[in-house]
Amino acid sequence: MDDACALLLRRGCREIGLDLTTSEHAALLAYLALLVKWNKTYNLTAVREPEAMVVRHLLDSIAIEPLVDGQRLIDVGTGAGLPGIPLAILNPDKDVHLLDSNSKKTRFLFQVKTALGLANMTVHHQRVESYRPELLFDAVLSRAFAGLSDMVVGCRHLVARDGVFLAMKGVYPQDELAAVEGLCTIATVHPVVVPGLDEHRHLVRMKPLTAQPL
Repeated sequence: MDDACALLLRRGCREIGLDLTTSEHAALLAYLALLVKWNKTYNLTAVREPEAMVVRHLLDSIAIEPLVDGQRLIDVGTGAGLPGIPLAILNPDKDVHLLDSNSKKTRFLFQVKTALGLANMTVHHQRVESYRPELLFDAVLSRAFAGLSDMVVGCRHLVARDGVFLAMKGVYPQDELAAVEGLCTIATVHPVVVPGLDEHRHLVRMKPLTAQPL
């Protein structure tokens, strides 16, 4: 990956408050290179330019990292591995799971796991409603769901007793927040600044009223 992407990534992470190690920086760039290569055939993302991918995919995912807690995480509808792969790279001590029903995308995810040696990352090729983990998750993340209510209803069976939903959204989701009343409590709605991106971003933290489906 070229020097412009490398510099953009390092500067962006510093703006977020993260000083990448050499190995983290190299792993993120290696992931980016694989994404660029596989995207030509597999159409993993509509974003084509590598520098745009740094901002819209890598930094967009990394920007929420300081807000993600818990040891056992799952990224539902992960697609090309966002935000799951950047979070796995930056948190080798965390158990990060990536779930997607698209076989082309999960083949790519398995390739990334192997190429980068991400021992802390597990890929699941399955629909969310049929996935039944042996252990529940401290945090269920996604930027794939159209609405917060879809996420809460569809993923409630994945959340541990004290776990949370972490939903990545664009503009402040006022109508969506109203739609989940009675399904969960809204802990916080964090504004998120993505370096190089002049668009609104928020991370919604929700706690389900019941950790298990009725």
